[in-house]
Amino acid sequence: MTPGRHRRTTNRLLVPLLLLGLSFGSASIAQAGPGGAGLGAAADATVVDSTGQPGRTVALTFDDGPNAGETSSMLDLLGEHRVKAVFCLWGQHVRENPELVRRIVAEGHVLCNHTMRHENMSTWSPADIRANLRATNEVIHEAVPGAEIRYFRAPYGAWGETPSVAADMGMQPLGWSLSVADWNRPGTDVLVRRLMGGISQGGVVLLHDGGGDRGQTVRAVSRVIPRLRDEGWRFTLPARSG
Repeated sequence: MTPGRHRRTTNRLLVPLLLLGLSFGSASIAQAGPGGAGLGAAADATVVDSTGQPGRTVALTFDDGPNAGETSSMLDLLGEHRVKAVFCLWGQHVRENPELVRRIVAEGHVLCNHTMRHENMSTWSPADIRANLRATNEVIHEAVPGAEIRYFRAPYGAWGETPSVAADMGMQPLGWSLSVADWNRPGTDVLVRRLMGGISQGGVVLLHDGGGDRGQTVRAVSRVIPRLRDEGWRFTLPARSG
């Protein structure tokens, strides 16, 4: 066989092998996701409130943003400590701050639909719920085309028919195991005590980066993350299915 023919034959063999390798690599990536669930795992109507992982794991979630002040500060803080979190986005705020949604995604955090205007949907029909969630997703995708929106969280925890609608749209309903009522702004020291005393293994923590002045929340989280790390806690994401 001539050298030229040998190279052509080798190339013909290598191309299918490379394509096969890429296929296996893509499949492996699709299986890797938060809480041990794959990114492609189907959502269900169970409201998840844990990481789904054993031991000292905890997930941080932030509602009602994006907010030009506190969301930026929270992203700086999370980046400094290499913590990934879930941001539950208020559609109207996304319209006002699309660049922050792009930053949230670019820095590896996870998106959650939190309705267009923080509506209580507990008595809404499935059709009306779907229209609102679809509109919110569209606004998010205007800011970040193609971004994955893994979760839905009902404002006020007023679920009604929303879990089944959200799951049908591919979003896992996301609850929480600890809320420290940071919207009342009780003081940074109080929030630190509530967080340190209330976090449980596998817990999902509800906090806020929007909907008002959230400076106390930013300062509390800045103090709590290193303390939890020193105690052996690991920060992760909520489970992807119930």
